[in-house]
Amino acid sequence: MEMRTVFIVLWLVTVVLKLVIASRLPLFVDEAFYWLEGQHPAWAYSDLPGLTAWLIRVGTELFGDGLLAVRLPFITISALVPWWIVWLTRREFGEHAGWYSGCLALLLPLLGSLGVMALPDAILALATVMCVDAGVRLMRGVSHGSAALLAIGLTLGALSHYRFIAVIGVGIVALVCLPGGRAALRDPRVWIAIMAGAAAWIPLVAWNVDNAEAGLRFQMVDRHPWALHADGWRFVLIQAAVVTPLLFAALLLAAWRSRRMPDDAARFLALCGALLVAGFFVLGFVADTERVSFHWPLPGYLALLPLAGFVLLGWPRALRAATWALLVAGFLAVNAYYVAVSTPQVRERAAASKWYPSNFAGWDELAAAVRAELDRMPADTVLVADNFKIGAELGFALGDPRIRVLDHPLNRHHGRAPQLALWGLQLDGTQDLDGRPALVVVGATDVKFSALLDRYQTLCARFGSLPVTRVVNADRGAQRFVLSRIESDAPAGACVTPAVAHIDTPAAGARAHGVVDVRGWAVKDVSGIASVAVTLDGVPVAEAVYGQPNGWVAGFLQNRARDPSLPDVGFSARVDLGDRAPGLYWLGLRITGGDGSVEDWAEQPLRITAPARTD
Repeated sequence: MEMRTVFIVLWLVTVVLKLVIASRLPLFVDEAFYWLEGQHPAWAYSDLPGLTAWLIRVGTELFGDGLLAVRLPFITISALVPWWIVWLTRREFGEHAGWYSGCLALLLPLLGSLGVMALPDAILALATVMCVDAGVRLMRGVSHGSAALLAIGLTLGALSHYRFIAVIGVGIVALVCLPGGRAALRDPRVWIAIMAGAAAWIPLVAWNVDNAEAGLRFQMVDRHPWALHADGWRFVLIQAAVVTPLLFAALLLAAWRSRRMPDDAARFLALCGALLVAGFFVLGFVADTERVSFHWPLPGYLALLPLAGFVLLGWPRALRAATWALLVAGFLAVNAYYVAVSTPQVRERAAASKWYPSNFAGWDELAAAVRAELDRMPADTVLVADNFKIGAELGFALGDPRIRVLDHPLNRHHGRAPQLALWGLQLDGTQDLDGRPALVVVGATDVKFSALLDRYQTLCARFGSLPVTRVVNADRGAQRFVLSRIESDAPAGACVTPAVAHIDTPAAGARAHGVVDVRGWAVKDVSGIASVAVTLDGVPVAEAVYGQPNGWVAGFLQNRARDPSLPDVGFSARVDLGDRAPGLYWLGLRITGGDGSVEDWAEQPLRITAPARTD
């Protein structure tokens, strides 16, 4: 089968696969916030230029408010990128090389899943390919077409993300370093294109000028320590994994070999790709390793893909076969991840692991619970979200872009606090409710466990009370939300917080049979704990003895907790597993407070094993 046919078949398969996944994958929190931005049209926002939000708004206006409508513009854009790689490579290096590079682009894991989520990377990728193509054309001679293509690419990039600045910087360096590039820079048409691209940054610059450079400071200062550390070496391992090892080696080798080719076009591609990848590698040694994301070097690989054939076609057949096999495996692995995240049963089984996809999970369950509570409350009830994630996800689910949001560390950590304030959505406490009742949705898993009680107490100070109206435990409590009805005429008094608890033994994932001892602790400000029941798969199986001394908890919560029972807040119970069949079960707590509230605490896995045989 010729490579052209292989490419077309692969392209059709990838597009259909993306459509299927995009229609099922729960909305990621960033996507939800971009949807929210699209409901408040503006030229720029605190975290991004405007194009991502505009495209989401266009998708929902044309196709409704579903998941696929949000993502369809990005799937369309991502579907163009491999074709553009083909067009560029065919023109410069021949027919076979074009389809060959196109197939590589389709299977590259970073590109094979591009567009499945409504994120700015799809636009940034298309803008990068357009600018790279324009740069290659300029090496052959400046024309009106190449200048126009450069202007369009630069404009799209400026409207996509701050990270496009890296593409611009590298492109200028590459042009200056090459004779053909220096000749192109002497042509006024190129400078007109550059000025057109520069003008596209005006909305973002204006937003920053009007808002004390909040967006720029977040992207360039707040999110990075700019301190030298040794974790940057992991970049090579991570990139080898996400690009697949052999193709990663081939792309780097292609950049190295092409640097001395007589063809300025090939050298331009090599320089752009190598400088982008190397730049992000160096950045990893001074930036926050949690924020230098694995997909950032994608523009560099887009520039190098047209050169990959020069290396791969010279490799032994077995090595080429291994390269393609690893590419297919990587492509399938990435898409399998999205399929798994889309499957409730898989998410639940991952609940106690560090790989739990919390930013995709729990939103449908939360929205259903919120609807049910609002139906029982007055029509003028104010819905209040604990942080931007909850506000945006509930906004999308309920079709309400005006949900009020509390100040929260997450809002500042993700650069969304300034935008919420500009929209007038930030709510500080009861003084902003104008005498109306409120339903406050608290993300109990959105802060570290050690800071949970502090968060509850902060909310108590703002609202005067924080009653537990309903608890939503998505995926066995891996995503946990507390819903509190704040009445407009609630009597003043000491604020009772939701409970904070922990199971010390058995450990999560422990194996047991026969009788298992369960020990832990639980606290609840002001009212204290009335009783603790141990549950198995949500069903109470033992009543715990509560009120045992626990000096560690008293030290851990020293000067913070106001539970009247401290330090006697420990509990213990013996659970007879009886003749339950071996398998995975979920161990949890049902906590009754002194105020009569009942909370199901997050569950943890317990694997029941068959008793050892004795002969």
